[in-house]
Amino acid sequence: MGLGALSDRIGAPLAEARALHGGDLSEVFAVTFADGRRRVAKLSALAEQEGRMLQALAQAGAPVPQVHEARPGLLLLEALEETRPGPQGWTRLGEALRLLHAAPAPLSRYGWHEDYAFGALPIPAGADPAATDWPDFWARARLLPASRPLPGDLRQRIEALCTRLPQFLPARPGPALLHGDLWTGNLLFGPGDRVHLIDPACYLGDPEVDLAMLHLFGRPGPGFAEAYGALAPGWEERRAIYQLWPALVHLRLFGMGYRGMVEDLLDRLG
Repeated sequence: MGLGALSDRIGAPLAEARALHGGDLSEVFAVTFADGRRRVAKLSALAEQEGRMLQALAQAGAPVPQVHEARPGLLLLEALEETRPGPQGWTRLGEALRLLHAAPAPLSRYGWHEDYAFGALPIPAGADPAATDWPDFWARARLLPASRPLPGDLRQRIEALCTRLPQFLPARPGPALLHGDLWTGNLLFGPGDRVHLIDPACYLGDPEVDLAMLHLFGRPGPGFAEAYGALAPGWEERRAIYQLWPALVHLRLFGMGYRGMVEDLLDRLG
């Protein structure tokens, strides 16, 4: 997008704009306004919803960029300097996530107050106030909707797993505010071992969901696990179940190259 067109989208003259890596589902630019202000501009159909999620994370004490403006199609964020993780960067992340997951939840149930999406893939809010059972939420609002368009053999395996979720998942974990898409690409490390969380897909659920996603495409660096704290027994099986949903998301969005990941997770769960 050219500088003039981007200025028109933002509604103010820009002196400079540079495209940033914004994933596969939105456009992101580092922009400098004519008056010298620096911001990150994100063009997304769900910009307003993302802005509200960032504000919810900030209110819970999580380190996130400041939201300067959120309106239909446009999110303007604080511009932050990015560096490689310092010696204490992963420790800071572990501490920040522990505090986030321990903060009072903005809702008393699982899910979120509005639907969201990863591109063309809907993420149901799961906003049934009577649904207090976490395995039921994970089946009805996560695994089953993502599996319905898949080939029959995969879909049947996932449906069978959903009947067994109460064997693996806690019935009613205290709902914690989750980032919801916490992989290393959504961490912004900065000078002084600072770390910020970006690109959330928030909802309320078991804190181990965020940890599972963080370990799906890699693993946190030294100091993270100790800073976050020990997990309850049985976390290995729960992690595979929680990783299954983002694996299904990738299969749906990016193709059958992710089928092996989905099948490996199902194999681990019997």
